[in-house]
Amino acid sequence: MASEAACRPSGKRPCKMQAFRIWDTNQKTFYLRNNQLIAGYLQGPNIKLEEKIDMVPIDLHSVFLGIHGGKLCLSCAKSGDDIKLQLEEVNITDLSKNKEEDKRFTFIRSEKGPTTSFESAACPGWFLCTTLEADRPVSLTNTPEEPLIVTKFYFQEDQ
Repeated sequence: MASEAACRPSGKRPCKMQAFRIWDTNQKTFYLRNNQLIAGYLQGPNIKLEEKIDMVPIDLHSVFLGIHGGKLCLSCAKSGDDIKLQLEEVNITDLSKNKEEDKRFTFIRSEKGPTTSFESAACPGWFLCTTLEADRPVSLTNTPEEPLIVTKFYFQEDQ
């Protein structure tokens, strides 16, 4: 798998962006509504609303995640004790693992069998998640074991 190859540590990025289909263990895919990433069941003509996740590997386990061709990037935003997932207008290929201010865009990818989970590097212990309920925002949780929260995703390279 080419995406497993580590990037050069110099900060110059030979790593290219790849698009992936992502869905949670309950088969919910991601789509955009009012500039928010939502997880739900898309059917019929709505299937074309599905957002592919753009991923740039940083090293063996760390990645930058974005949508819309890497023009909107997922980040962990801290405001006091409040931690939330944000979409920021920044080009995924401009991000660097060596810049402290880009750490909020970094996610640690852990694979368990066929599923993958994504932990925020800037907010350790906070994982990308969906809820059991459909058509709710994709967010971050620090209670990944909670029964109403889904933190495991299937990830497939977009053909």
